[in-house]
Amino acid sequence: MALDNRHQKILEAIYEKPERANIAWKDIEALMLALGGEISEGRGSRVRVTLGGVRAVFHRPHPQKQANKATVKSVRRFLDETGFKP
Repeated sequence: MALDNRHQKILEAIYEKPERANIAWKDIEALMLALGGEISEGRGSRVRVTLGGVRAVFHRPHPQKQANKATVKSVRRFLDETGFKP
């Protein structure tokens, strides 16, 4: 699967160590969609993501727009569980 440059940069940022806390959540959602994932809204700030048959629930950050380090770690772990390797 070929990702455009924007999505590739987001992916690289997610896999950086130490984890970054300045990745915009909307960019993470855009990456999930580009990878073929499905996103649905849950209650409150919950976001359900299905990718490669694996499901996860994340909390959309608020009031800030960036994912914190723990969320970035969770997204990376989710991508690993789907079998996706950067």
